[in-house]
Amino acid sequence: MNLRDKYNHAIQTAKGFHMEGSAEERDGKLYFKGMVKNQDEVNKIWDAIKTVPDWRNDIVGDIKIDPNAKAQATTYTVKAGDTLSKIAKEKLGDANAYNEIFNANRDQLSDPDKIKPGQVLKIPQHARK
Repeated sequence: MNLRDKYNHAIQTAKGFHMEGSAEERDGKLYFKGMVKNQDEVNKIWDAIKTVPDWRNDIVGDIKIDPNAKAQATTYTVKAGDTLSKIAKEKLGDANAYNEIFNANRDQLSDPDKIKPGQVLKIPQHARK
């Protein structure tokens, strides 16, 4: 079995994300190189590679985030009992980052203390964990 067949799942995962790059077999190694849109895609490709127990012996990997990729927008639907601080803690890892969420949603919020269940808030990309 050649390495491209052995790592077909990872190659198909990368193709599914439209990775710009290649998986090239040479010198007994599979050189997996390319760019995808975000860290989540990088992680999922690596997860697919790591399903093969001896991947460390086979793979030379260089998977990066395309600096020109558009940021993915994430949203959160407000539930009863939510506060911007609580949402910031959950989504950004820092309750004090509530102001970033407020600023990203000024089109629909006039006060950070006045959010309503059912509102769909944008979670800023640059600060998201």
